[in-house]
Formats: sequence, structure tokens, C-alpha cells
Amino acid sequence: MHQPQAPERPAVVVLCGSTTYWDELAEAALYETAAGRIVLAPGCNMKVPHPLWADPQRADRLKQVLDTLHLRKIDMADEVLVVNPGGYIGASTAREIDYAHSLGKPIRYTEQP
Repeated sequence: MHQPQAPERPAVVVLCGSTTYWDELAEAALYETAAGRIVLAPGCNMKVPHPLWADPQRADRLKQVLDTLHLRKIDMADEVLVVNPGGYIGASTAREIDYAHSLGKPIRYTEQP
């Protein structure tokens, strides 16, 4: 009996970059999706006020959770796209790049650093 072949899974790309550039992250997600890739990206912009992180202690805990969650997204991804307008790479993004390198993930940049 012939079994149908499962369709090939599209590449999974994770976006890394400062949420200061939230609009640029969204634009990168749009282009990557249109190119047929599954996009994993930051899900919270803590630079914009919100009740979930209005309390400083709660914000600190959430930041730790989000940082760890983003590393798990890197684990799941086939490649990393660093969104770095003007070449900017902050401390969190640099840590994510180092982590991706340690896993041997291919890394692309929107602008060469």
C-alpha cells in the first residue's frame, strides 16, 4: 500500500533584535512569511506600557521568562534573522546570537554588523 508523502516543512526562522525596533521586526516577519518561512518572533514589547508589566517586580520576572522563551524559540528554529537597523545589536541580542552560534544555527542580518 502506497502512503502519501508528507509535505516538506517550510524553514523556521526566529527574529532577534531590540524591541525598540518593533516596527522593523514586524516588517521582517512580513517579508519572511511572504517568502514561505515559518516565523518565530518576540511576542511582547515591554517598552510600551501594558498592565502585564506595569509593576516593576512583575516586569522583572516577565523579562526573565521572555528571555528564556526566546532561547527556546532559537532551539526550534532552522535559522536566525537579526533585525539590526543601523547595525545596532544590544546586550540581549548579542547573547541570543552567541547562543545561536553555540548551536550552529545559520545567522542572517538585516544590516551587516
